[in-house]
Amino acid sequence: MLTTSTVTRAGLDAIALKPAECDVSDGASLPVETIAIDYEGREHLPAPETLASLSEETDVLVTTPVRADGFDPLGDDSLTAELPDAVGRVLVAGHPAYLTAEERERAVAPRLGAALETDPDAWVGTESVERIAMATGATQYELLSRTTERDLQALRAAGFDGEISVYAPTVLTEDDDAVLNAVGAYVARRRPVTRALPEDAPTDATATSRARDVLLEAATDYALVGAPDEVRARIDALHEAGATTIVGYPARGLELFLD
Repeated sequence: MLTTSTVTRAGLDAIALKPAECDVSDGASLPVETIAIDYEGREHLPAPETLASLSEETDVLVTTPVRADGFDPLGDDSLTAELPDAVGRVLVAGHPAYLTAEERERAVAPRLGAALETDPDAWVGTESVERIAMATGATQYELLSRTTERDLQALRAAGFDGEISVYAPTVLTEDDDAVLNAVGAYVARRRPVTRALPEDAPTDATATSRARDVLLEAATDYALVGAPDEVRARIDALHEAGATTIVGYPARGLELFLD
């Protein structure tokens, strides 16, 4: 069992929670200043009173897909209006799995612009819309990848002085089987990893030979894995490269991050 002191040792600045997997209210017990709540469909959106209560203990950000009904600043924004004043937002295009066919066809750029007009402090998720996100000048919210450190250094060298947050599934263990069970399927979806994997290879702890080697190497590229001190060293390197906030998603379950 990990403890909150273990999480502190790892050096995470923020924790991302998936409301379909846990009670986000438990985030109040985490030793971080910021909780980011992922969007997994409006049926899993925490109640306003839950968000308000959590925001009394920590800074809270809620991911809001600007193409989705309820969060569309150029259409139905009724869910946005229900968010407590103390709760911030992460503006994203929206994962297609959580959007209807009609929502997927909506233009992203004008909606990000409109949302930032009313919430200029929001973060902007960069996945699939990197150039549009960068053009906003808002806090960039990126997925950790094998090129993140290099990309951060390049952005800072080019003069970008805005906030840059980095999201990464986090597994605080050196147990290879636990790592693969937690993030094997996730890293297998990254294009370079998909190309390198043998066809139809398992992506969990049952992976063997080349598939296992590829997945474990990819886990260190696309996730924060290892003993807390190893993760802390990786986070320190990301900060040194230019990241301002490192957001860890507890890929083995929130309970392992709590006392």
